[in-house]
Amino acid sequence: MKKVKLVLVAVLVVTLFMSCSQALIGTWKVQKYENTIPGEQLVTLNNIGTFSFNRDGTGEKDISYTVFDFNRTDNNPFNWTIYENYISIISDSSEFAKTWIRTENKKDYQYWKSTDGENRVQALELKKVK
Repeated sequence: MKKVKLVLVAVLVVTLFMSCSQALIGTWKVQKYENTIPGEQLVTLNNIGTFSFNRDGTGEKDISYTVFDFNRTDNNPFNWTIYENYISIISDSSEFAKTWIRTENKKDYQYWKSTDGENRVQALELKKVK
């Protein structure tokens, strides 16, 4: 009986994990990207590119934007994990490589926030493309 309960609990945990990550699979347009530093000007950028999340925990970024005459491009592949409302992006040389907190989670819309540990708060507003 204990073995059956243990197997049921394991199946439930795997199912919950898979259902959380399934909602993230696909391509998401970055509708809005915000950088906030207390006491400084808020920087808001619109339509800067896409994130594509694959079922195997890998993904691709196609991000490009200009801020204060400085061009940035991020086309590096990444790995990702999700636990409840925490999404970790692992990627070389990327300002998006960090753990994000998903504060809104709808079928075709997500809002994420993160900090760099130095008072800068970043936010991503994502809309599902496919």
